[in-house]
Amino acid sequence: MTADPDISRQVPSQPQVLGVLALELSDDSVPARGALGQQAAGELARLLGRDLGALVPGVRELDLVFAAAHFDPAELLRPGWPVHRRLDELRARAPKAGEGPRIIAFGSDASGATPLPFQADAQLAGGRLRVLPYLFVGEPAATEAVSAHMESMLLDLGMAQADTALCAQDAFGARIEHARYLTLHDLLAMTALQYRNQGLEPLWDVLETALLAPTSEAWLDAPPEPLLRHADGVVRIALLAPQDWRIRCAAGETGEARLAQLFAMYEARQRQLAAVLQAHGVDVEFVQVPTGQDPAAALR
Repeated sequence: MTADPDISRQVPSQPQVLGVLALELSDDSVPARGALGQQAAGELARLLGRDLGALVPGVRELDLVFAAAHFDPAELLRPGWPVHRRLDELRARAPKAGEGPRIIAFGSDASGATPLPFQADAQLAGGRLRVLPYLFVGEPAATEAVSAHMESMLLDLGMAQADTALCAQDAFGARIEHARYLTLHDLLAMTALQYRNQGLEPLWDVLETALLAPTSEAWLDAPPEPLLRHADGVVRIALLAPQDWRIRCAAGETGEARLAQLFAMYEARQRQLAAVLQAHGVDVEFVQVPTGQDPAAALR
């Protein structure tokens, strides 16, 4: 990681810890529902609080806020962490009943419909890993201690208890192979590793900057990869004329058929990188570079 990793500071509110319950589904399993009704959501939240309360000292002193709705990881790893931010906004409006920490769970409404903030993107469905957001909120000293502890141990020791996994499996109607607790930073690190295994490592610095330092600049400038620049929350991708692409990316290649094939692969790679960025909620702009112009200058 190269950007500022302090995710919690990017959600304006009381000090808090952002995390997910990660459900790894069986290969052919498709959840029967996207969100749980209020009773089932409350039960799963109770089990989550019990599990993390046993793992992490001080957790029981904090409010637990949980959305019993599952998402693709890319939907939670977006600039400003919008799902967690919305969860915090709903927490701030929830009524208090007495003193002490609360467990607040959100799910589908009385008619079974999932409210808009917790509706997952159908275009990102189908992956084996589905994640349910939670956050802990409380006094600064207690929250910071919990955050430090969770960051240091949750990735290695955060397996959910068997009855919690079974509760999620029955409630969502999906076969679950593993259920574990992660901080949002853990999820970011796991996504970086996954993208590296999928050949997307060259994009990571740009994506990470968009997520963690959206006012900063980052480039992907490594031919034969497409040329990208992130600035002010937008990634601009240079569209090159075939002759300029050849000079930049394929100077040693010969044969029209071979060059045409490589250029088609280059354009497919541009579309792939743009799709990954857009899945993470990053705005993408394609910039047609005039023939003969410096493409980096065109992106500034």
